[in-house]
Amino acid sequence: MKRWSTWVSTGLAVAVLLAVFSLYTRPDFLLTVANQLWFCF
Repeated sequence: MKRWSTWVSTGLAVAVLLAVFSLYTRPDFLLTVANQLWFCF
């Protein structure tokens, strides 16, 4: 049972990392995030 949860948590972490890294290939998204961050100040 413990091995199953390790595989699931590892797979979930890899999926989250791939999703975050895929956002870096979209410059318009990064520009929007940067603008929203600067509008807070």
